[in-house]
Amino acid sequence: MVGEMTNNGRIRPSFPVKDLTSNEGSEYGGPVEFTREDVETLLHERIKYKSKYNYKERCENTMDYVKRLRLCIRWFQELELDYAFEQEKLKNAMEMNEKHCADLEVNLKVKEEELNMVIDELRKNFASVQVQLAKEQTEKLAANESLGKEREARLAVESLQAALTEELAKTQGELQTANQRIQAVNDMYKLLQEYNSSLQLYNSKLQGDLDEAHENIKRGEKERTGIVESIGNLKGQFKALQDQLAASKVSQDDVMKQKDELVNEIVSLKVEIQQVKDDRDRHITEIETLQAEATKQNDFKDTINELESKCSVQNKEIQELQDQLVASERKLQVADLSTFEKMNEFEEQKESIMELKGRLEEAELKLVEGEKLRKKLHNTIQELKGNIRVFCRVRPLLSGENSSEEAKTISYPTSLEALGRGIDLMQNGQSHCFTFDKVFVPSASQEDVFVEISQLVQSALDGYKVCIFAYGQTGSGKTYTMMGRPGNPDEKGLIPRCLEQIFQTRQSLRSQGWKYELQVSMLEIYNETIRDLLSTNKEAVRADNGVSPQKYAIKHDASGNTHVVELTVVDVRSSKQVSFLLDHAARNRSVGKTAMNEQSSRSHFVFTLKISGFNESTEQHVQGVLNLIDLAGSERLSKSGSTGDRLKETQAINKSLSSLGDVIFALAKKEDHVPFRNSKLTYLLQPCLGGDSKTLMFVNITPEPSSTGESLCSLRFAARVNACEIGTAHRHVNARPLDYRLSLG
Repeated sequence: MVGEMTNNGRIRPSFPVKDLTSNEGSEYGGPVEFTREDVETLLHERIKYKSKYNYKERCENTMDYVKRLRLCIRWFQELELDYAFEQEKLKNAMEMNEKHCADLEVNLKVKEEELNMVIDELRKNFASVQVQLAKEQTEKLAANESLGKEREARLAVESLQAALTEELAKTQGELQTANQRIQAVNDMYKLLQEYNSSLQLYNSKLQGDLDEAHENIKRGEKERTGIVESIGNLKGQFKALQDQLAASKVSQDDVMKQKDELVNEIVSLKVEIQQVKDDRDRHITEIETLQAEATKQNDFKDTINELESKCSVQNKEIQELQDQLVASERKLQVADLSTFEKMNEFEEQKESIMELKGRLEEAELKLVEGEKLRKKLHNTIQELKGNIRVFCRVRPLLSGENSSEEAKTISYPTSLEALGRGIDLMQNGQSHCFTFDKVFVPSASQEDVFVEISQLVQSALDGYKVCIFAYGQTGSGKTYTMMGRPGNPDEKGLIPRCLEQIFQTRQSLRSQGWKYELQVSMLEIYNETIRDLLSTNKEAVRADNGVSPQKYAIKHDASGNTHVVELTVVDVRSSKQVSFLLDHAARNRSVGKTAMNEQSSRSHFVFTLKISGFNESTEQHVQGVLNLIDLAGSERLSKSGSTGDRLKETQAINKSLSSLGDVIFALAKKEDHVPFRNSKLTYLLQPCLGGDSKTLMFVNITPEPSSTGESLCSLRFAARVNACEIGTAHRHVNARPLDYRLSLG
């Protein structure tokens, strides 16, 4: 038996077909089955004739062909009737099954509602048991009673489950899925208990890790102290060896000079000896000639004796010169030995100095690594705590400000615990001490500041929400910290440097399969009105009365993200493009002159960079947001001398900053209601202050003595911000890319 595919895709059975030309057919024998090939053969069959004029044969062949066609048609009709009957039968069975399934679903819903009620009651009982356990951990009797209640609840659940299982088994044997759901509920109940215990273990583990981190920090501080002391000792030894080396070099130079003098003296002595030898040889020659003549002339005996005496005298002088030469050679050998010893001593001291330099470099490297480890552990602790990190930056004194030692009100502690993190402010003879995550002295450069936040900026590429904002009184250097000084590459602010790092990192991560898309938006909040700083329509940016004609609404979605409706969003591909947009936004931003600042920012500036990354190899998608905010400076009307529009701006700025202070105060006290809606600024910063964002605040202060009061208020506000716990930040990773709108969080 073989199967055949019909036109609608179904398979119908087919049987071998007997010879259709035989006398066996529907009329002449049993039923005949047709296949598609048989039908096609029958339809395309051409009747063959032996003779074109034999009409009888043609009629018989035609009648036979017609009979086979009728047989095929009758077979198709019977098959169609069978299919119709089978279809009706299947419809009836399907209706019965649907009705049966509907009844099963109704029964399942009833049982599921009953189970949900039981589960809710069990959860309530479980919550009450947890509360009792948390409150009465120290009392064994109460713990045993609560444990007994829990066991009774478990027995009740098990008995109820058994009753339900029996009832389900009695009513219908096909409700196996309901039993599986009941089992799943029980497993979930057990998993909840296990999860609760695992959470407690995890909390204890976190506490242990926190204590261990504290111990590591203390150990690192002790090691750092020992390293600093060893570096001081090594520096002292290094200096002493340098002095010894200098003295050795001086003595070596003296020995070399003596050696040169002795060599010159030896050369001169050798020349004199040679001259004396030449004179002696000449005199001997003369003596020989005279002796030869003396034999002939005895009259010259006196002359010969005189010459002999001269010769003996010259021999004595030659002997003395030879003795001097031997002595000089001995002195030269002694000088060579001394020089060789000095050279060996010099080489040993040089090797010792190189070794000390290596130890010094190793100690300095350990010091740097220890500082990095301390920072990393401190950041880990802060992230575990969920606190807002705070950096303090003191701007340098400007020309015309009082720079005398008596007028200085700010100092920096030098103890190891507060080094680089502490700041002391003197007011009216009273010292106020503050400690933050980092304190930058006036001599700190823009590069020094950026190095401290570079890892935080990297978190945005890793899929975290990051927010950095600058706070302080007017003229304290907030805009300089965030934007820098245009036209001077060494004084670029945090925003341009952050963007350069992000574009460089994006380029380096391409080899690992990462592709990033970046979107930028910039806005300012001026007099409680949002302005789009990237809008190409100047009327939309600023109207004559200072109010933007277009309304930009702040929206929060269910995922905790915040976006501004109708705000201009630009896709960026290079840091140069972003620099152009920053210049465009700076020209549109509201600035004005006051008695405290020639170029005072009269609005809150918010720069938002949305990062969407996708890894083709791992199909991992990350979504990060970087918010960089330059807040307008707080100021006192008595000092700023603001009037007219400047007065309205000052009032709006101080009101929004006061609302920010109320939010921080509520977060610090962990109140149930946090007044984010009191101002546009706090409502916009809600995901940064109350969500899962990594948040850092720069508090900028001025060292000018007349601003001590404002500086003290800023430092107190910063200390309160540093104590706020906003929760641990989470990485935003999806298995596949999602299309979502640009937001602040």
